[in-house]
Amino acid sequence: MGPGKTTTRTRRRTVPWVLLGLWVAVLAVVGPFASKLADVQHDRAVDYLPASADSTQVAKIEDQLPGGESTELVLVYHRDGGLSGVDRATAARQVARIADDNPLTAPPKAVPSPDGTTLMYPVASSAPGADEKKRDTFVNEVRDVARGADGLSVDVGGPGALATDAAEVYNSLGGPLLYTTVAVVAVLLILIYRSPLLWLVPLAVAGVADYLSMGVAYGLHQAFGTSVSGQSSGVMTILVFGAGTDYALLLISRYREELRRVERPYDAMRNALRGCGPAVLASSGTVAAGLLCLLAADLNSSRGMGPTGTVGVLCALVAMLTLLPAVLVLLGRRVFWPLVPAYGSEPRQRRSLFSAMGSSAGRRPLAVLASGAVLLGALALGALSLPGSLKQQDSFVHKPDSVAAMETLAHAYPGQGTQPLTVITHTGRADATLATVRGHQGVARAERGRSGGGWTEISVTAKGAPQSAAETATIKSLRGDLKGSYVGGPSAQQIDLQDTNARDRLVVVPIVLVSVLLILIVLLRSLVAPLLLVVAVIAVWGAALGIGGLVFGPLFGFEGTDPGLGLLSFVFLVALGVDYGIFLMHRMREESLSGAEPAAAALTALRTTGGVIASAGLVLAATFAVLTNMGLVQLVQLGFVIAVGVLLDTFLVRTYLVTSASVALRRRVWWPGRLSREPSRPPEPRQKEPAVVG
Repeated sequence: MGPGKTTTRTRRRTVPWVLLGLWVAVLAVVGPFASKLADVQHDRAVDYLPASADSTQVAKIEDQLPGGESTELVLVYHRDGGLSGVDRATAARQVARIADDNPLTAPPKAVPSPDGTTLMYPVASSAPGADEKKRDTFVNEVRDVARGADGLSVDVGGPGALATDAAEVYNSLGGPLLYTTVAVVAVLLILIYRSPLLWLVPLAVAGVADYLSMGVAYGLHQAFGTSVSGQSSGVMTILVFGAGTDYALLLISRYREELRRVERPYDAMRNALRGCGPAVLASSGTVAAGLLCLLAADLNSSRGMGPTGTVGVLCALVAMLTLLPAVLVLLGRRVFWPLVPAYGSEPRQRRSLFSAMGSSAGRRPLAVLASGAVLLGALALGALSLPGSLKQQDSFVHKPDSVAAMETLAHAYPGQGTQPLTVITHTGRADATLATVRGHQGVARAERGRSGGGWTEISVTAKGAPQSAAETATIKSLRGDLKGSYVGGPSAQQIDLQDTNARDRLVVVPIVLVSVLLILIVLLRSLVAPLLLVVAVIAVWGAALGIGGLVFGPLFGFEGTDPGLGLLSFVFLVALGVDYGIFLMHRMREESLSGAEPAAAALTALRTTGGVIASAGLVLAATFAVLTNMGLVQLVQLGFVIAVGVLLDTFLVRTYLVTSASVALRRRVWWPGRLSREPSRPPEPRQKEPAVVG
């Protein structure tokens, strides 16, 4: 036996074990950091805002005032038939106990409703400061004291209570989100592979990748201050399992084919990695580049999601190209039982669904293309029906105590402000600022608050209801009149969120389009094919938003649309949609380089990649659909739009429209590359395309 054969045999035996050992070492190092990611997660509205926003400045200055940032609550006592004297006494007693147990910024004063059914007590404490855990403790302690009985309802609302209820939902995402995602992916993999063992391997590797991504995300936060929110960490998990499983499907499909041609699993895996590795690397790189464009966003939550999502995709990529191959090689062919691909065997031949779809697209490509374009355009018109901007109290799928309080206030105090605004001004001109605020036509009352560090806090109650057009006009007018001062508070934060999201859409969307287009031009060596893919994913995004507009209000009962939905759904659908386009176009280019005519190359690419892309699309759509089971409207909307978009892309755009356009354009699809030119001599006859593996 020669030294070459000995070296090869040694490599076959040692490389998989070495990779497995390296992963064990990596996880041992990352483990202590992965568990800390939840500790650096922040979900206050002000944490989502840019540093330049008025609301952010107010929150920062409040941290410097005596006691730090205040937690503002509203205790709402209500009886349908009208409050009795006993009810008022109960309310006064409970509020007094709360004041005795907690340092409040001012003595609570009762504000009765005009109809006598409701009593409102504004309560604020600076004891919790900016510490979210202390805030939640304070809110829950107040709720323990403020209790109703015998028809008297007591709800605790206000900004602090809304923030606590939102934090409770975000904190509960980790477990349910992970378990639901794993269950959904497991079911789909069992159906796809029809094996009692094989489905466990990619699922376990995805779990390892998710654990790694948590540690890396924590490291990014510590090193660069990357913003981490419940939304971004949840989406990171979705991307790890969704994108990671997609890469696993492509690799395992190619590995199964190679096992029929190659005797040893190690050699078959090496061939599989050489065959599909470049496409997987290119597609994951495109997704990562698209997500990193979010760094140009001004909104902290969007900017933080860029690197966090990229970490998820890259960790999934590394795991699926190193750990997954090692485990599969060590398990050998038996991992495919009962459908074991025997060496030298021929795959079972069957007529593929995608062969039939390709044939119909190939016969009348222009008619198919026109029909699909009309359908997508009609669906996109539904975006005009999207409800207006989402109010803070409407962001919960299931109504918590804080929202019940706000609804009671809205009925009992119609057209009146029940949620305070905060004005921060220089102490030297505090009196003049207070006079200006009190003289404003949209202000019901204003009181001077704490002072410290050269700043003074003024608590303002607007005449308009929270987040109404009247209150919004008051906030904008105050900001215009009070030069050198800052206007903040929950309603002002929502205005800043909307304005910043509008700015980010104008900046980030062109950057994403240009970046993805340039990457595709380099990969496909063409201008027409990249433009075709980009136009296709834009059409998918518009249609998915349109379907959202048709169902969010009438079917789901949502009162508003998350201001960040358009930008985030665009980035994800463009990046992920182009991801699948690369798989299809890469195979189409490969067929063309082999001498196939343009139409035949397009149809062959669809037949050979359609099944894998469909499986991958189903898995990715299902993982994002998991978000629709979460408790916050913004997560439900994001998950719904992306899931619908991925399905449209997989079963309509990628199969029919892109294929039809490629058939209709023929060689022009590769313009101005060399494939766009007619060959100087007839190509060599090509071997018959092998049947799709069953």
